[in-house]
Amino acid sequence: MKNTLGLGLWLLAGLLVVPACRTAVEPPAGPLSPVSVIPLPRSATLEPGSFTVTAQAAFIVEPEDAGATEVARYLADKLGAAAGAQFSITQGISAPAAGAFLFKKAAADADSGGESYRLHITAGGVVLEAASPAGFFYGAQTILQLLPADVFSGKRAAAPLTLPGVDIRDAPRLAWRGMMLDCSRHFFPKEFVLKYIDFLAMHKQNTFHWHLTDDQGWRIEIKKYPRLTEVGAWRVDREDKHWNARPPQTAEEKATYGGFYTQDEIREVVAYARSRFITVVPEIEMPGHCSSAVASYPQFSCKGGPFTVPPGGVWPILDVYCPGNEKTFGFLEDILAEVCDLFPSEFVHIGGDEVDKATWKSCPKCQARIKKEGLKDEEELQSYFVKRIEKFLNSKGKKLIGWDEILQGGLAPNAGVMSWRGTEGGIAAARAGHDVVMSPTSHCYFDYYQGDPLTEPLAIGGYLPLNVVYSFNPTPVELTPDEAAHIIGAQANLWTEYVPTPEHAEYMAFPRIAAIAEIGWTAQDKRDWIDFTYRMTKQFARYRQAGINAAESAFGVRFTPQLDPVKKTFGISLGTDTFRPDIRFTLDGTEPVAASPAYRRPLVPKVTGVIRAATFLDGRPAGKPSAVQVTVHRALGIPAALEFPFTEPSTGGGPLALTDGLRGSISPGDGRWQGFEGDDLAATIDLKKARKISRVSVGFLQRAASWIFLPRSVEVAVSNDGQSFEAVQTLTHDVPALSPDPVVKEFSVETQGRKARYVRVSARNIGVCPDGHPGAGEKAWVMADEIVIE
Repeated sequence: MKNTLGLGLWLLAGLLVVPACRTAVEPPAGPLSPVSVIPLPRSATLEPGSFTVTAQAAFIVEPEDAGATEVARYLADKLGAAAGAQFSITQGISAPAAGAFLFKKAAADADSGGESYRLHITAGGVVLEAASPAGFFYGAQTILQLLPADVFSGKRAAAPLTLPGVDIRDAPRLAWRGMMLDCSRHFFPKEFVLKYIDFLAMHKQNTFHWHLTDDQGWRIEIKKYPRLTEVGAWRVDREDKHWNARPPQTAEEKATYGGFYTQDEIREVVAYARSRFITVVPEIEMPGHCSSAVASYPQFSCKGGPFTVPPGGVWPILDVYCPGNEKTFGFLEDILAEVCDLFPSEFVHIGGDEVDKATWKSCPKCQARIKKEGLKDEEELQSYFVKRIEKFLNSKGKKLIGWDEILQGGLAPNAGVMSWRGTEGGIAAARAGHDVVMSPTSHCYFDYYQGDPLTEPLAIGGYLPLNVVYSFNPTPVELTPDEAAHIIGAQANLWTEYVPTPEHAEYMAFPRIAAIAEIGWTAQDKRDWIDFTYRMTKQFARYRQAGINAAESAFGVRFTPQLDPVKKTFGISLGTDTFRPDIRFTLDGTEPVAASPAYRRPLVPKVTGVIRAATFLDGRPAGKPSAVQVTVHRALGIPAALEFPFTEPSTGGGPLALTDGLRGSISPGDGRWQGFEGDDLAATIDLKKARKISRVSVGFLQRAASWIFLPRSVEVAVSNDGQSFEAVQTLTHDVPALSPDPVVKEFSVETQGRKARYVRVSARNIGVCPDGHPGAGEKAWVMADEIVIE
């Protein structure tokens, strides 16, 4: 039987609104950009007239400017395909004839690293000025975005190729604007790597961080050590099993899943990237995340093997390089020598993250090294390792960069830091005078879910929708101007444990790549979320024309509780990450269609039921439908007083999380679970006057793989004065802590109709992950979605 949800509908004024979730009626913050270009240019002014590209268009470059000629050829080929014409490149220095594209050399902009450009379009033609080939290339990308979207199809355009009259002056904010692709967890063919580079170029990004080695696969040919690809590039095929439930290779099995890039293929990738003004930064993991390497050459580990390449997740990772063995450094220096010859980049990334030092503690050679070098502990042994590797890279004319764990034990003197565990490591490094690329999980990990986990492909976890990515400021406000100058870049990372195919990689990267691109290019005070969503409308059209498998998760409807503390009214707003969305909803259990009621204002729940909603674009569904269970009860909209604060980022929505009426799913990333790491949940709700209570229920989540466990016990107590509480009942459960399946369990206490003003719920955290769990001994989480008082 359908459960119809009776809702009073009216506009709630003066609301406490979560700004990230925009409602359908929210007005723009200011004037919208005159051009739908991403990333947003530094300045853009529309001018009278327009210019239409015809088959007679000319492309003129100044004599002996090879870089400008290369870019002119690139643009001419793109426009030629769209116009059904072949354009030639000519050299000249005089003013162009009508209908021409003129590439004109300009003086360098000291603040842009030579990447600035100016674009002036009139009815007579196009003048593109830049100080460098890169500047010309970025101007060309802007020209393409000013044209109809079908210019990105690679085919003849249906619409005229008309450019608006405009004057654009543009330059990037940051010097390092990057994306990482993990090709170790899953091998991606060279052709897709080239395509990925084009994705970066389309967004004016200039750094491709290529994650080439990790535990599950070694992907780069090293001539001196052929077993790295003969053995390390291959693992047994366990793709039918969950990443974290894959048994290791047996002696009888042959490793067949994987692949690697030859040195010739790597040179091809580097050259192709150079033609798109993108630097390829290779990552060779050390001293941890190297199971594939020590499976190939076990003599450079502490244990000596034998090892196999893991087919899936491994934790803790105990098979690491042995810094107590002098030959280990010779092995790694030989590898890095070949890497340095292949990659002309300024930096080489050496990883350095998540190094489990338990093996070093029991390794006689490592302990002897600690004693010989006068080191204090294994943390300083890692620092010693990194400093030696840095010295070698410096001798090759390279700089070392690594994940922020390389700060442990003391940072190498010239090293750069890529800050991923928040921004704290980056702040510390910048204050010490080291260059930093900000890449925190909170905003830059594109392997996280970007929409409702119940409707998205399986991901590693987390929740990182488009609006959260866009909200990132890579330059912490607490830094001084001199310190902030060391924040050289921002980068997003696409780890691929749960991303096995190129199509899936596109899905996870798009459209979030547009947000990280604008973060790195556009000045912080120029960025505006609503204007970005406005410009993304055309960007989505470009993605469709280009055949990119972009996620439509941004069109998914999110449900946000809102409380008016003055009127004492509670409502639920519906919003998306798109501009002025056409949201349709139902209350009768049916899926929304284009003719369903249009959302206009927050919904005020009167009875328990389900809200279903979907976004429509030109009458067709965009994204996947969303639904939320709304539970109406006595405590709805009353903030709970917490004895222990909830743990970021598992806020569940903040102070109203436990009384917002919204129930959680089996995913901790759905935004409805409030989490407590290591602490108990101890919440007290003040009903403002004594009320008759028949039942108190609380929902909890267990997801052992995410270190989330059901509480050891749940106690419900009541009081009339808020001081003296009477325990009603304490509940336990018999769900195994190591159960592999996620569990949502409701703990319900019958209160026999007693009257009380205050209700206290105390849920005892198990404290630490139990024995037999990968995180045994580490803090455990307890997560609740709603305290229901009836």
